[in-house]
Amino acid sequence: MKRYTIFVITENFIGILNRITIIFTRRGINIDALTASESRLEGIHRITIEVTASEDTVIQLVNQIEKIIDVIKAFYHEDESVVYQEIALYKIPVSRLDGGLEKIIRQHNAKIIAAEPDFVVLELTGHKEQTQELLEILKGYGLLEFARSGRVAVAKRMLTIDSFVK
Repeated sequence: MKRYTIFVITENFIGILNRITIIFTRRGINIDALTASESRLEGIHRITIEVTASEDTVIQLVNQIEKIIDVIKAFYHEDESVVYQEIALYKIPVSRLDGGLEKIIRQHNAKIIAAEPDFVVLELTGHKEQTQELLEILKGYGLLEFARSGRVAVAKRMLTIDSFVK
């Protein structure tokens, strides 16, 4: 079992996420992370799915996804073949801010992006392991809230959406 990133290029975005997740549900495969966004081309959307599975399973998933009418192209890459990041937000009480926590924030290259009278919000961009490590540390500082995005990724290979749309 390895971690893979599946990219889906689609025109009609309405209902497509439901149709894609049904493919995973029917096979009993968990989606580790899912991110949907517009692409640089008007009317073309990009879905990024992170999954841990065998390569044979991923190939089957991609083939099934490509059968969906509104999908232009689906393809996958191993982790080593993509550049990816996630963003995490951590809300901690102001009362817990001290020199030790400041040092932790600096060591992890996190940023304070909001300061309110009762809490501060930290942001960390990185891989899941990095954001998870900071999460575990901040639990000891009265962490109030935590949110992490799905994977945002691009393939290292010079492949553009234009080549699929033409």
